[in-house]
This record gives sequence, structure tokens and C-alpha cells, in this order.
Amino acid sequence: MRDKTMSLADVSQQIESGMTIGIGGWGSRRKPMALVRELLRTDIKDLTVVSFGGPDVGLLCAAGRVRRVVYGFVSLDSIPLDPHFRAARENGSVATSEYDEGMFVAALRAGASRLSFLPTRAGLESDVMAMNPQLRTVASPYDDDVYVAVPGIRLDVSLIHLNRGDIHGNGQYLGPDPYFDDLFAMAADRCYLSVERIVDTAELTAAAPVQSLLVSRLFVTGVVEAPSGAHFTSCEPDYARDEPFQAAYARAARDEQSWREFTERFLAVDDAGYQGAVEKLRASAAASGGKP
Repeated sequence: MRDKTMSLADVSQQIESGMTIGIGGWGSRRKPMALVRELLRTDIKDLTVVSFGGPDVGLLCAAGRVRRVVYGFVSLDSIPLDPHFRAARENGSVATSEYDEGMFVAALRAGASRLSFLPTRAGLESDVMAMNPQLRTVASPYDDDVYVAVPGIRLDVSLIHLNRGDIHGNGQYLGPDPYFDDLFAMAADRCYLSVERIVDTAELTAAAPVQSLLVSRLFVTGVVEAPSGAHFTSCEPDYARDEPFQAAYARAARDEQSWREFTERFLAVDDAGYQGAVEKLRASAAASGGKP
């Protein structure tokens, strides 16, 4: 078994303009934010982003890196809509394929299984079909049932974040939900995994059940140790969502000057600079009674 450890910059160098990129996590939960921020430091553009979206989609849209978004939803959870994605939808700067969540999972499962489509009941008799006129239905060969034929999604690259991993690419989640990250890994030609901590392989199952090993090294191209790599989204049980920072992110999107200041402070720096700026914000908020 080979050592697959990489740096954040190593991963970004493997991604090219025009690619279809899957981003794991769910809304504002366990997103590979360090990897996403690293993409913002490149000149990559014209991406098709496939995601149960959150600030990952918002940041990439704000930076003008996205051509199309394929999604089940885009939300910050405690804040219903990501402001940057909302703006991109309203001004028409990105194309979209909006699926029912069940359809989105079916599309990932088909891609993970190398199938051209999978049948599902999800989306029947709904506006999803009108919003995606390219979708087709298929008749069951066994009875009179009709299903939506959801096309499989194959990804050039997937980016996911988990709690623990080893140098070989085995990935473990310790929180309440896998968020379909295993499907993102299996549906991609290459998957890059960031983790809070890289540990010895034996430690992955020393204090947790084998079922917590979500992603096999067979589907992982590279692994990055990135402490706080999901910030400002949650990565339970390591840390909860940084709600004050998320609120500051949403407020900064209200006007160009505020967003320019946010970008210079938190995004136009390397990961160490980002983490340092976050700590300064926390210290400032503590000194002012909790207001960032």
C-alpha cells in the first residue's frame, strides 16, 4: 500500500478548467472547505460543480469559477440560502440542474456503479421534470410502473472531508451522518480526501466501529491532513459549525466593498493565513462581547 499524502496545493494542481467536480458534505456540514479555498487561489474556471451545496458552491460562484451547478439544494442550514449562489441564480451567471434530493442520490449511485441511469420514483409528477426537460421516463419491464430515468453522474474529481484517515487513503467519519461522501468518491475518476487528522491504519478502528470506515483507499487518489479543514462548516464531533463566522460570511455578501474586505482578509491568503485570521476574529468577538 502506497503513501498517498499530498498538500492542499498538490491537489489544486491536479484540477483543470472545464472539469466536473463533485464536492461532498451536506449544506453547511463537513464540507472540504480548505480544498475549496485552495481552488480559489488558482485560475481554474468553467467548472461544473455537483453538490448538496453550501458555502462551497457559494464561494466558487462568487469567484466566477462555475459554469454549471448540479444540486439537490444549496443551503447554509441555519441560513436558508447561500447569498452568492442566490445572486448567481438570479442574474443567470451560472447554468443549473436542480434535482429532487432522491433523484440526486440516484444520479450519484448510477455514476458510482458505472451505469448510464437509474430508475426512481422521486421527481414524478413534480416541477423537477419541467425544470429539467432533458429528463426521460422509463417503463418497467415487469409491470405498468413508470420511473424517472435519472442519468448517472460521472465526476472528473471529487473533493471530500472526513474526520480521520490514514496515509493510504482510507477515510473515517465519526459524526452522525456519512452525507453520501462514499458515493462521491466512487463516482469520480479521482477523489481527493482531506481529514482532520492522519492516523495509523490500526487506530482507525481502535475506538470506533468498522462501519465508520466510509471510504476505501481503492477510491482515493490523495489524502491531505487539514486540521479545521471543514471550517466554517461543521465537522462533528471535532467541532460544530462556526455560526458567528457563517453570519459574517453572509453579511459580507451584501455589497461589493464588504465582500472585497472579506476576500482580502480570509481568502487572499494561504490556509495558515486563513486560520490565523479566523483566530483573530474570534479574539475580537470575545473582546466585544461575542459580536464579530
